[in-house]
Amino acid sequence: MSELKIVECPRDAMQGMHDFVPTAMKIDYINHLLTCGFDTIDFGSFVSPKAIPQMRDTAEVLKGLNLNTSSKLLAIVANERGANDAASFDEIQYLGYPFSISEQFQQRNTNTSIEDSLHQVEKLQSIVQQSKKELVVYLSMGFGNPYGEEWNPELVLSWSERLHKDFGVSILALSDTIGCADPTDVRNLFPILQSALPKVEFGAHFHTVREKAAAVIESAYEGGCRRFDTAIKGFGGCPMAKDELTGNLATEQLTAWMTERDIETGLDMDAFQKAFLSSSTIFNS
Repeated sequence: MSELKIVECPRDAMQGMHDFVPTAMKIDYINHLLTCGFDTIDFGSFVSPKAIPQMRDTAEVLKGLNLNTSSKLLAIVANERGANDAASFDEIQYLGYPFSISEQFQQRNTNTSIEDSLHQVEKLQSIVQQSKKELVVYLSMGFGNPYGEEWNPELVLSWSERLHKDFGVSILALSDTIGCADPTDVRNLFPILQSALPKVEFGAHFHTVREKAAAVIESAYEGGCRRFDTAIKGFGGCPMAKDELTGNLATEQLTAWMTERDIETGLDMDAFQKAFLSSSTIFNS
């Protein structure tokens, strides 16, 4: 069994697209992904349709999914209302919440301060515990800060400790929201966090360009990271970030890097190839 966990993120890949992707097309694509053996599919979000109109049909998409699969479902939420909506579906195992260690980005992404966002984490944790789900917190700006604010490994550790010790969060995905991660920082950061918080599962949610992908994969893996968020063909990016969308780490680049080193990915590569081909109905490369 693979120790690697790959979280495929069609939600992140689609959310910034200008043209609305028809619900039936989303369902067909995600059903292909559900056959591949991904640990988790980040399939949709329960957020304001004004903020992210592409995801306004998440509940409808969920109804059409074939869940005879080992893959678990994750939905992104930004507040209690969204969390309660997501928690009402038994099919969803994880709720994801973007928590920024950058005050500026927290305001842009969720229109709240970091302190308000901490209170939100407390409320969301209560909701997921009552509904027997699990909260995944994304540490936005986890690998650097483009806004001129302070960033260092100690700051990341401080917020990680607070989220775990004060609020019981046990899965933290460090997010390189605009693709500014330095491979040396990545390699050094994971051992610091894992040593201090051995009961926390730390993941990497990279936004990067293809030319830099291998370097951040290698740095994260050698640093001890075993949970990676990806998107086929590297599409996606955060619409609330600083500039032009920087795409997600491409799934095929991660699997190629792992395969070259005889590291088991846990994926059915025949099913993955079919999913890759089906992605062309939504994403033009």
